[in-house]
Amino acid sequence: MKIPDQLKAFVIPKVKFASTSLVATVVDYTIYLLLVYSGFNKIYSNITSASIGFLVNFFLQKRFIFTLRRKVHSTFLMSMTFSAAGIGISTFLIYLLNKNPFLDHHQYLTKLLVMGIMFFYNFYTKRIAFEKSLK
Repeated sequence: MKIPDQLKAFVIPKVKFASTSLVATVVDYTIYLLLVYSGFNKIYSNITSASIGFLVNFFLQKRFIFTLRRKVHSTFLMSMTFSAAGIGISTFLIYLLNKNPFLDHHQYLTKLLVMGIMFFYNFYTKRIAFEKSLK
């Protein structure tokens, strides 16, 4: 069975993006859980872990995923702006989900849900930052 070119063009970039994002996600997730289960505030833990994950993600994507069509510092600043907004969104989602007693008690699930939601936001905003395109 042959995969149609349009489907391949849609899926392959996301699979490549997901592979580098997996590394950054493991860093983010691990730091978040270490901080939360060490007694740190969940909101500050998310901001810290997501910021470190952003840096790891930026350098991996610059190297392995996207074709740089801007100056590096412009790309970094744009990517950082999108990521700051994403960290704000993810932190707000953490805050909202923690209003649920079950999710408040199970941070590993809360963070996984938020990371899943943020995957698509991150893919498309990074594509804009690196390649000046949504395609």
